[in-house]
Amino acid sequence: MTGSTAGIGAAIASNLAREGARVIVNGRASADVDRAVAALKAESGGDLIAFAGDLGTAAAAEELARRHPEVDILVNNLGIFEPKPFEDIPDADWMRFFEVNVLSGVRLSRAYLPAMKLANWGRIIFISSESALQIPAEMIHYGVTKAAQIAVARGLAEAVAGSAITVNSVLPGPTKSRGVVDFVAALGAGASFDEFQTEFFQKFRPTSLIKRFETPEEIASFVTYLASPLASAITGAALRVDGGVIKSAF
Repeated sequence: MTGSTAGIGAAIASNLAREGARVIVNGRASADVDRAVAALKAESGGDLIAFAGDLGTAAAAEELARRHPEVDILVNNLGIFEPKPFEDIPDADWMRFFEVNVLSGVRLSRAYLPAMKLANWGRIIFISSESALQIPAEMIHYGVTKAAQIAVARGLAEAVAGSAITVNSVLPGPTKSRGVVDFVAALGAGASFDEFQTEFFQKFRPTSLIKRFETPEEIASFVTYLASPLASAITGAALRVDGGVIKSAF
């Protein structure tokens, strides 16, 4: 469970632990990971273990696979975002976003797929975004990487056709996670969260049907189902949990 010390990742980790999964909790800093593990254990009563490392790097991905060579359910949640005008996004930012948002999931899927194939069972889930389908003008680089995740997930699903391994991407809408606080600071011009939320859904996401930020738990409940044996016929899909932001029935 990459990027799981807070927000959507922590909510998914907690739900999976409650369902009896042994969950690896990941973050960059050891102190943050240890705190998250303690809190999630107290909350869920489940079996959670810590792995501190920047999974946006190849070295950390290799170390995780060395320590934990078999994973049945891989949730690629790690991601970064920031609002920035297109003409101000340098090559270095494009590369950083691809390393973290795309290659982190590519590397771990590559590492864990062989064991899933041997067991003929597994779940690989990419936490993408509605921004993959409606590229946001205020952070084009983010939207592009989220679209790339959908492509990777579909390609992997094709590659394991006929097996009991499923690969999907999940597309949340704007969610009230830890990163949104920084987002509010960057775009909100000093407004309170409630004020910013109203303005955000008027100006930036007017197509939202719920007119509010989703909670991490609303995303986690769907991901938990998708990770379960109950979702055995769902694969190769880009699945929306977006509050109706994407203006389409399909």
